[in-house]
Amino acid sequence: MHPRFAKILDQLPTSLRDVVTPMLGDDFAASFSQDQIQQLLAASQLAERELRLALLPLAAACSVAPISRFFVGAIACGLSGRWYLGANMEFAGQGLFHSVHAEQSAISNAWLSGETGISEITVNYTPCGHCRQFMNELSTAKALKVSLPDTISTLQAFLPHSFGPADLDISDALMSPQHHDLTLSSDDALVLAALAAARQSYAPYSQDFAAVALEFNDGRIFCGRYAENAAFNPSLPPMQMACAHAVLNGADLGEVRRAVLIENSKGQISQQDAARSVLKALGKVELEYQAV
Repeated sequence: MHPRFAKILDQLPTSLRDVVTPMLGDDFAASFSQDQIQQLLAASQLAERELRLALLPLAAACSVAPISRFFVGAIACGLSGRWYLGANMEFAGQGLFHSVHAEQSAISNAWLSGETGISEITVNYTPCGHCRQFMNELSTAKALKVSLPDTISTLQAFLPHSFGPADLDISDALMSPQHHDLTLSSDDALVLAALAAARQSYAPYSQDFAAVALEFNDGRIFCGRYAENAAFNPSLPPMQMACAHAVLNGADLGEVRRAVLIENSKGQISQQDAARSVLKALGKVELEYQAV
C-alpha cells in the first residue's frame, strides 16, 4: 500500500477501513470495481453517494500541490459502474496553466481505462469554472450529475447558458470512441504505446491528435492522450494527463527515465513546448518526439 493512504485510513470508520485497506495494495489502479463497491457498501451500510463522499479523502491523498497546498479529490462514476479516483496536480516552478484539476484527473483516469462516459462526479470542493467547462465537453455532459458534500445537482445547473462542442458543430464529444489513422514503423514498446494512445486522442478543433508515453525506472509505462475543449483553454495536454495517471497509480515522477510524444503532423498546433516545460519540472529527461 502506498504510504500516502496511511493517515487517511486512520480517519475512516473501522467497518469501512477494514474492507478498503486490502484493496489499496501495490496494484491499486485508483479505481474500484463493481464487486469492490458492493463490498464497501455492505461493510459501511452507506448509500452510494455517502460512500463516495467517505472515500474522497483517499482521492485527495493522491494530490500533488506544491504551489497552492490545496488538496482536491474527485471520484468519477463510469458508465460501466466502476468508480475512478482523481486528484489535482501542480508542477513546481512551472506556470499554473500546466496544473491538472481533480475533476480532469478522475475523468481522464476513467477515459484511459476504456470508459465512454461519466454519470456522476463527486468532489470535495465546488468545481471551478475551468472544470465546469471541461466537463461540458463530455459525451454525457447533458445528464452528468455533480455531487458535493452538501448538495447534488446537474452540471447544467452549475453551467447555465453553456458553450460546448455542439456550438462548433461537433457531435463526437470527449470520451466517445476515437480511432485516428496514424501510422509509424517502430519496434520500440514506448513509441508504440504513445502511438496507440494518440489514435484515441480527442482533438476535433485543431486535429492535433497526440499522446505521451512515460517509462519509469521500474519498467512501467503510463500514457496520456490530448483532450481538447471547445473553449480551448480547458484542454488537457497529453503530458499532464500521463503524469496525473502515473501518480494515481503510485508512480514517482522523479523516476521517469523516458518520455515520448507522438502527434499528428497535420495538426494546427503542437504539444512539444508544453511537454518539454513539464519535463523540465521533473528532471533531466529529454523529450523524444515524432510527428506522424
